[in-house]
Parts: sequence; structure tokens; C-alpha cells
Amino acid sequence: MKSTTIYVFIAMFFLSFSAQAQKQDRKTLAKTILADARLDTVQKKALKLLDRFSAGTSYSEIWIRDFNTFLKGSLQVRPKEEVKNALLMFFKIQGQDGNIVDGVVEATKATGGYDYRHSDLLPGWAAHKNTVETDQESSLVQAVKKYIEVTNDRSILTEVIGGKSVLQRMEDAFSYIRKERWSVKHGLVTGATTVDWGDVQPETGWGVSINDKTKMAIDIYDNAMYVIAIHDFLAMAPKGYKTVENWKNVADQIKKNVRIHLWMKDAQKYRPHLYLNSSPFSKNFDEDKILYTGGSICAILADFNTPAEVAAINKQIVAAAKKEKHATIGITVYPPYPVEEFPNMPAYQYQNGGDWTWFGGRMMPALMNYGMVNEAYQELLPMVDRTIAKKGFFEWYDVRNGEPKGSGEFRGEAGVLYDAIALLKKWAAAEIKK
Repeated sequence: MKSTTIYVFIAMFFLSFSAQAQKQDRKTLAKTILADARLDTVQKKALKLLDRFSAGTSYSEIWIRDFNTFLKGSLQVRPKEEVKNALLMFFKIQGQDGNIVDGVVEATKATGGYDYRHSDLLPGWAAHKNTVETDQESSLVQAVKKYIEVTNDRSILTEVIGGKSVLQRMEDAFSYIRKERWSVKHGLVTGATTVDWGDVQPETGWGVSINDKTKMAIDIYDNAMYVIAIHDFLAMAPKGYKTVENWKNVADQIKKNVRIHLWMKDAQKYRPHLYLNSSPFSKNFDEDKILYTGGSICAILADFNTPAEVAAINKQIVAAAKKEKHATIGITVYPPYPVEEFPNMPAYQYQNGGDWTWFGGRMMPALMNYGMVNEAYQELLPMVDRTIAKKGFFEWYDVRNGEPKGSGEFRGEAGVLYDAIALLKKWAAAEIKK
């Protein structure tokens, strides 16, 4: 009896000692984060860039998928009414079927190869939609949620545009996906075949628009973004608001069906695509071996995975980054598609193995949601150091030589870095006070 009591006492002592050690480790990490001047430097640089809404020097448009990721930073340097009006433009030029465009641009600058649309509700502006994507609707709803989080201005929800409130128009956007981009058989969101979260399909030609060569498929990114948007919508909707559909049930079913059709349990990763008719790739090409990083990060943010699975996904992404000399966890896919399979985008170019902080930076909140703060900080630092070394924010980086590519002054990168650092600092400040 006495020996049992002693063993219990020893066990309790070591548990107490371990808890104290972990608490001390957290405080040490918190102090390190708050003392890291690099984080301050990048945030200050980001805010200088986020005084405009266009995506970067190569883009005249305000792209909703980009704006969604730097809106919080914009609200630190621009009046909330200006940010609100930029969001409302997307509702003013919303399609009759509820679809949301990719980008809005001043009509005089609408000179690209897109099929532009116009609206009497938005005079002087034009818009276009990359139809191979299925994330514009989700991105807009998420952006509205971020606007309310920062400003606490819920009046945007009851703003009436063309006889409909923003709340109604967000539901119209959800319904568009349910009608036009939905597999009844699988209970999941569909889209054209692209690289992970990308907007270019494999076949040569104008890769951003669905055509007679397009192969429709189901992927993790589109479904994760849709579920995140539904969660955001339900969190915003006023008490007693009657929705047109049971969106919580839709989100719950998607999560369940993702586990059935896309999650590869043995490999602890997501299947790149589930094809509805046929694949655009050769029969000998094993696409399932490719790791989709951006979609996986969004899946974690959508709460699709267990803590153990999150750790496994993160381990795979870190391992993939280590295989290329200049890569961070922002590397889009690994290994990249060979050009024989993806003629529209060679390996290591753009979304096919390029390194995008725009998505890598989203891993910080994903990890922190699961208590992996040290991992978040350590994985952020290579992206922070690169931004300082390259003296700016760029669209993507070549993992073979580390050189920046694409648009300069890329606000997507600036936005996610600003948000990730802000989140780490908030955690650190709270930890110090404990």
C-alpha cells in the first residue's frame, strides 16, 4: 500500500515538473517572438504596401482571392469605408446566378484577354472571372468576415445592392456553387483541373477559362475554402436570420465526404484530384504521389484533420521544402508536374512548384490552432528572412535559385506575413501575462 502511494506521489511530481517546464518553454518562446526585430521590420514594410487594393505591380485589378488575404492589413492604413466599398464592388457586379468574379478593374484598364462583364450598379468598372477556379465566392465571404472582425461594423451585412442585402447575396454565392459546381454523387464542390489552388489548367491555350478540353474534378482546396466561408457566414449571420439552406449541415457533410473521397489515410495526405469523367494525365502518371501544400493548409484551417494528422501534414510539407535548396513551406506542390503532363506550366514555374509565401504564410494560424506555436514561428522565419533579403514582397520564388518571380509589390505575400506575425505577437503577449 505504501509503495503504491509513493509511486503515485512520484508520478504527480514528474507531471507537475513537466507542466512547469512546458510553461517556462512557452514563456521563453514568447519572449523570443516579441524580441525578434525581423518581425517588426516585415510588418512595417507590409503596411507601407497595403495602402492600395490592387494585387501588385503586374495587376491593375482588385482580385478577391488576393484582397481576402491582405484586407486586415489594409484596414490598418486605409479608412474602413474605403475597404468596405472595395468589398461591395464584388456584390455590385455579381452574376444573376450568384457567381462572384475574380477581379474588378477600372474600365479604361480592362485591356487583358478576359471576357469582361459590366454592371449598371458599378459604372466605370469592368470585371472578369477565371472560370477554372471555384474559390471566388468563398474568398468574398471570408473577406467580409475579416472586415467585421477588425472594424466591428456589421452594417455591411444589411447593405442593400440591387434590391438584395449583402447577407442574401452571400447566400446567392453559396447557392451558385451548389447548383453549378457541385457533385451530387460525392457531395463535394467541383472545379476544373488545376495545380492545387492554382488558376491554370494543364492543356495549352488560355488556361484560366473552361473549354472543351477541360477535365472537371474535385480537390481539397475548393472544398476547404467553401467550408471556411460557410463557418464565417454562420458566425456573421444575425441571431434569428433565416437561411435559404441549412449551411451547417452542408459544411458537416462536406467534411465527412472529404474524409471518404480525398483523404488518403495510409499516406496521411490529400489526393490531388478526384476526376468526374476522365483525367487529363497519362495512365502511367501517378498523380497521387504529389503533395498539395496550399490545399492541405486550407484543410487544416477548415478543421478537417485531427491533431496527429496536422502534425503529419506539416512534417511532409517541411520535408518537401528541404528537398529544394531555396524552398520554404510555401512551395506549391512536390514533386512538380512534368511538362509532358502539364504543358501549360513547366516544372518549378509559377504554381507548378514555385514557392508562394501567399500560401505558406497561412500555415501559421493553421498550426497555432493546434497549439503548434513553435513550429509556426520556426517555419515562418525563412519567409521573413527572404522578404528582408530580397527587399520587398514578390508573387513567387524559384526554389532552384531563390530568385523572386512574377509581380513585385505583391500584396498577397505582404498580407499573410502581416497577419501571421500579428497572430504570433498576440499569442506571445498573452503568454507573458499569464
